[in-house]
Amino acid sequence: MGGTILERIVAQKKTEVAAAKKTVPAAAVEQEARAATDRRPFLAVLAQPGPHGVNIIAEIKRASPSKGIIREDLDPADYASRYQSAGAAALSVLTDEVFFRGSLGDLRRARAATVLPVLRKDFIISSYQVFESAAAGADAILLIVRILSARQLEAYLALAGELQVDALVEVHSEQELDRATAAGARLIGVNNRNLEIFKTDIATSIGLARRFGPQQVGVAESGIRSRQDVLEIRAAGIFNFLIGESLVRAEDTQARLRQFLGDGLK
Repeated sequence: MGGTILERIVAQKKTEVAAAKKTVPAAAVEQEARAATDRRPFLAVLAQPGPHGVNIIAEIKRASPSKGIIREDLDPADYASRYQSAGAAALSVLTDEVFFRGSLGDLRRARAATVLPVLRKDFIISSYQVFESAAAGADAILLIVRILSARQLEAYLALAGELQVDALVEVHSEQELDRATAAGARLIGVNNRNLEIFKTDIATSIGLARRFGPQQVGVAESGIRSRQDVLEIRAAGIFNFLIGESLVRAEDTQARLRQFLGDGLK
């Protein structure tokens, strides 16, 4: 299979969604999604800085296309519990199976182990996946501007709203931020990783932070490896941080998370 990593992932998603619809019809998934009403606030938790001056969305992530296996024996419930006790504001769970070794089962187990709101982090290209996320208990979904048309983005944001699921809308450039804003996105994730070449640079978050509207809340994603990274991005105006690899690789996950939180900003 040729193309960039992102193109290969999207092609795989199309195949997966088509297969899933044959296994569980769309009508059945929609019915289950609309019946699931036990939602935890995701956007509301991230709308203001936490006690330490920042909020950490701690991620459960076994592998990635760029780094390979990160921690194959990861127990989602154990990590979720550790994250919560160390002060995480929310959880992010990778559910892509082929490229990230995750699953919706990981999301369910992580959510059952904590009281934190949980983001389903995946490559959503179909309304079927939005319903699937809600049915699985996700409190928020990731919508990546780069892989969605304007019509899809607006439709999935509206559908998520109907299902009382928050949406983290991911951008990497000024043009993508403009598209997210036009669609009415409030929670904006700035991916410091270029999804074409998978290179990270925290300057992406710092540069885009000044372009947020007054009602938008920012989340810095990817490549956050130190407390200094947190402080630099925080100074630019973003106080939410989605951190995965650095936490999952750490020998002491809780100590590492507390290190990112620091003592807050005065």
